[in-house]
Amino acid sequence: MIADRLTATRRLTVSYAEIEDRTGEPVVLVHGNVSSSVFWHSTMAALPTRYRPLAPDLRGFGGTEPLPVDATRGLRDHSEDLLSFLRALALGPVHLVGWSMGGGVVLQLLRDRPDLVRSLTLVNPVSPYGFGGTHGVDGQLNSPDGAGSGAGGAAPEFVRLLREGDLGSASPFAPRSVLDTAYVSEPLAEPDRYLTAMLTTRVGDGHYPGDSRPSDAWPGFAPGERGVLNSMAPTHFRIDDLELVEPKPPILWIRGSADVIVSDTSLFDLAHLGALGLVPGWPGADACPAQPMVTQTRAVLDRYAAAGGRVREVVVEGAGHSVQLERPKEFLAALVEALDGA
Repeated sequence: MIADRLTATRRLTVSYAEIEDRTGEPVVLVHGNVSSSVFWHSTMAALPTRYRPLAPDLRGFGGTEPLPVDATRGLRDHSEDLLSFLRALALGPVHLVGWSMGGGVVLQLLRDRPDLVRSLTLVNPVSPYGFGGTHGVDGQLNSPDGAGSGAGGAAPEFVRLLREGDLGSASPFAPRSVLDTAYVSEPLAEPDRYLTAMLTTRVGDGHYPGDSRPSDAWPGFAPGERGVLNSMAPTHFRIDDLELVEPKPPILWIRGSADVIVSDTSLFDLAHLGALGLVPGWPGADACPAQPMVTQTRAVLDRYAAAGGRVREVVVEGAGHSVQLERPKEFLAALVEALDGA
């Protein structure tokens, strides 16, 4: 049975899910943006009993203490919260699994404390160069201020409906509609528990989406200094030297081929939407190219492998952004193989 717990760490009080009376090697599963640990429940229940799965809620999501996010630290507010969680439970080295934004969180923890990581699994992770506002395999900024990334890119109607706890699907920007069309490639059979988890997201300048500031560069805004989306802006979050970490735990990168969020043609990247004619005033590919998110991740992991690390990429055909929910058997098989081989 999955139980929800609370633990007080040196940084904040963390809500987390675990399987009662389970021992074994700890596997810590980190959720993505606008979600919670609920997105890991089915994976936790399916893991072999030799593993002890734990899924914490990040700050501002689920039942964890909703401290504000200092975006100038990139994802380190979240990665250091995670580190304090590991210490509070005296877990020692763990297997880390990160989905979407959670992939960036576990990458940051690996970069800072590789000695605590037995293995790393990235599930449709945010690019090591953040989300939006960059081009090329090395994540060059489209504009020095990171224009086109951060909180200004959030759809205002989605933010409003999220704040109001909307349960319907009348608007294409309703959380239920976004779950059905962006989080997964096909609607889930039982979406309500995941929708409820999405609606635990704290909304505001210190949380989701964060604050924004004007920019002279298209599309007219740049990342602010607070909140979740700004913490993934390329001016604040960047991991381009992962190959330097020692020791180098094995990395599994698993992703869906039909992901529309983290993609080289992301429907959440304003530069790509501009190229499609969906955002007015786009200055063209020379001035503002789309971000090749998957290609950037591959380049960073290729350097890690060339420096002696072990990397395996698994592409699940037809799956979208939430491989663990859409193709649970394929996902579990790849994950257990990675855990057993670490």
